[in-house]
Amino acid sequence: MAWNATRTGSTGKTRVGEQMKLIRQDDAAARLSHSPIFEGEVVTQNLVAEGDAPLLRVTAITFRDGARNRLHHHSTEQVLIVTHGRGIVATEAEELRVEPGDVVLIPPGERHWHGAEPGHDFTHVSILTPGEMTIDG
Repeated sequence: MAWNATRTGSTGKTRVGEQMKLIRQDDAAARLSHSPIFEGEVVTQNLVAEGDAPLLRVTAITFRDGARNRLHHHSTEQVLIVTHGRGIVATEAEELRVEPGDVVLIPPGERHWHGAEPGHDFTHVSILTPGEMTIDG
């Protein structure tokens, strides 16, 4: 039996012709980031292109041994899904040690940072809806 894929949009109407898309996380497709938010060596791969899902930003981010991002906050929720290594996700009041399989939900406006524990690489998938990010420190 063949199945046809359709998607129902926020209007409840089906958009015919759209199909599921498989995207594989691929270290070879990741690129070194020179963003001022990062300290140390960080590589990123956009997993879902803006044209495929304009309401989501899905990015695989790998922090090499001890790399991290600067204290920052987002105007929307952020979900981090840990896929490799050992890392830290911290706010001004709390520090979480995370490993593969852990999922961290960061509320809007929460000042935080995340990165690899010293001596380890750390990869997470970051899921955000469009919004602003502000570097705080």
